[in-house]
Amino acid sequence: MKMTLTKRTLAALAATTMMTMPALAQVSITVNATQVFGTVDPAKINDYTEYMGAVNLYDGLTTLDTDGAIVPQLADSWEVSDDNLTYTFTLKDGATFQDGSPVEASDVVYSVKRLLALNEGPSYLFTGLVDPEAIEAVDARTVKIGLTKVFAPFITTTPLLLVLNEEAVKAASDEEWAEDAVGEASFGAGPYGLASWNRGSELVMERYDEYHAGWDKGTPIDTIRFVITNDEATVKALASSGELAFSASAHANETFETIGALDGYRVEEIPTATGFYIKMNTKVAPTDDVHVRRAIQYATDYDTIQSVIYPGAPMNGPLAPAFADAYNEDLPAPEYNLEKAAEELAKSKYAGEDLTISHTYVAGLSFEEDIALLMQANLEAIGITLDLKPEPWNRITELAGAPETTPATTQVFNGPSYPSPDSVFYVQYHSDSAGTWASMEWQQDPEIDGLIDASRATTDVAEQNVIYKEIQAKLHESASDVYMLVQQKRHAMSECLQGYGFKPMMSWDYDFSTMYWTCE
Repeated sequence: MKMTLTKRTLAALAATTMMTMPALAQVSITVNATQVFGTVDPAKINDYTEYMGAVNLYDGLTTLDTDGAIVPQLADSWEVSDDNLTYTFTLKDGATFQDGSPVEASDVVYSVKRLLALNEGPSYLFTGLVDPEAIEAVDARTVKIGLTKVFAPFITTTPLLLVLNEEAVKAASDEEWAEDAVGEASFGAGPYGLASWNRGSELVMERYDEYHAGWDKGTPIDTIRFVITNDEATVKALASSGELAFSASAHANETFETIGALDGYRVEEIPTATGFYIKMNTKVAPTDDVHVRRAIQYATDYDTIQSVIYPGAPMNGPLAPAFADAYNEDLPAPEYNLEKAAEELAKSKYAGEDLTISHTYVAGLSFEEDIALLMQANLEAIGITLDLKPEPWNRITELAGAPETTPATTQVFNGPSYPSPDSVFYVQYHSDSAGTWASMEWQQDPEIDGLIDASRATTDVAEQNVIYKEIQAKLHESASDVYMLVQQKRHAMSECLQGYGFKPMMSWDYDFSTMYWTCE
């Protein structure tokens, strides 16, 4: 049972201790992001900026290292029952929330039940899988989570079981799940707390000095100011003034070349597990026809996109080669061939018609515009008009909610939201995930659903990888995507900022507690 008086007393003692500590020089940095933070509620996050906020404001039961291995975070250890249906986590001793109160098992129970009840963000991974009645605080440091069925990748999803301070949340709101309070402030045990948030322009976080993982990697970052802009001139100006510490990855080649040439800056290139797709809506005309979709695939100039417009490696199917054991090496490489594109179009039920296809991309991203213009020119050569519709990212996510509003074709980056091939297949192609920006194909294929379900139900890794390869073959056959490239991510960074390491999970590499400052 949680002792309220003890938690308040600890918080008061922590505050008193902080007031008596000598003042140290503060390190403040500016980080560029190209998309707005739509929410800071860990039960509602769904894109790269929101995940970037969550990894700094909250801690989960686990996290992952740069090899993609799941490692302890708020949980010190865990055990799995013989039937693979019950997971028992032992919490780390001494971990505290940002008000100084201890993290306890009851907080985990509350956070997971809240996630399931709100049914947004990462909840689709757990709804129908985690039994709300089988989440139990055994004692202050032990929590059990019961599943309704075997789900082999379950541990890989536990970094998303982000833990809130139940007592503080309930004190801040009269609503059942405190959506008003959690949507405006942070209530976590993460390395940073939310200091201010001007939606659409900037978000500021400040360091939690008593963070349970410590600050022993060098001089820590005290304040992070996230500036939201995809304007290339603004980003270059921030670097020219020396203000920029860390850039977004979605900028033009020329911007990275300009910043990389400045004194005190470097540009890091990082191989990723993130794919860059043109998602084709299989439920609306004319992309409901597989031959039209194959025509679009053949009309894509992959080499120009990968080597000139945006750096990347070839992508033969929906899964990046980073998942080596699960990767289907037998899939043919995509081919740019306008003659074959015209042949496929002639096989479609729309042959001979004047076709106009809507094509959406993120407004303001110059490289996405360049790709759209290249696609427009190539498709025009085979008699298809590509109607370009640049949209703000938040508008794209809204359009994705129904097949009739989802554009026929949309440029989308998608990386694993947890470090498993299941994240690529389930999140994008399972019918249960339909209606999100990641699943704009509206695949909804019972055979593919069945294969994904089978892969999730087996704990035999070799068998699982066989199923993963069959899923890739089926998706390749359906031609629901143009597989443009595997992202070779770039970030412009101050030479003073060190400690960055890529992790194969969306935005988990933007945990600034792992980075440090080397300049005075």
